[in-house]
Amino acid sequence: MQMLQAKDIYKGFDGVEVLKGISFQVNKGDVLAIIGPSGSGKSTLLRCITQLERVDRGEITICGEQLVKDSAGGQAVYSDKKTCAKIGLHLGLVFQNFNLFPHFSVLRNITEAPVRVLKQSKQQAESTARDLLSKMGLADKADAYPHQLSGGQQQRVSIARALAMNPDILFFDEPTSALDPELTGEILKVIRELAAEHMTMVVVTHEMKFARDVADQVIFMDDGIIVECGTPEQVFQSAQNERTRLFLSRFNEG
Repeated sequence: MQMLQAKDIYKGFDGVEVLKGISFQVNKGDVLAIIGPSGSGKSTLLRCITQLERVDRGEITICGEQLVKDSAGGQAVYSDKKTCAKIGLHLGLVFQNFNLFPHFSVLRNITEAPVRVLKQSKQQAESTARDLLSKMGLADKADAYPHQLSGGQQQRVSIARALAMNPDILFFDEPTSALDPELTGEILKVIRELAAEHMTMVVVTHEMKFARDVADQVIFMDDGIIVECGTPEQVFQSAQNERTRLFLSRFNEG
């Protein structure tokens, strides 16, 4: 089952095109890894799909519902606000810099949106949150505040917060880039476990070994376009494009 389809996505800022006709799809239970150099448009693409940015042109369909389409004049036309909000509930996003509320406890960081947006009871939301914290190895941190946690612990809370909304697709925007190398493994382990549970995920990452070992599909982006797309074996072992081979050469040599 197709969970996400992006077709011919364009996005620019101040007259500079950042995304130049991006098209791809993600099937249920698959992990898509998006790799590429800094400034290639990876994070902008995620922000467009999760409605943090609006595309200039193109079509996005999520869980069978159309978020945006092109008008006859070639301009992006979004669905009404109610539909956009409903589509947004299908998606979870984990930021690279955690984005936790510093004045909320860990438990409240996780329960706030389920209570306010999904209208769950406080008891139900807290029960789910505690289950997720246990899954993340943080059962004893419910009453702690973000400043009392390591970066790896904060990121695991961020993942729990996203999962608490029961999304159909989980997006990660370079989830380990703000972490010390020794903490990176904590987060990659959690994502590997979610992949084993067949959680549909789109992961922008600089962790090449993770992309090779965990993803079902890999996209290599450069300068706002998809240069190469395929299975990890196709992209990492038999890339067709010289730019891809150059980017991956250091990793493959290692």
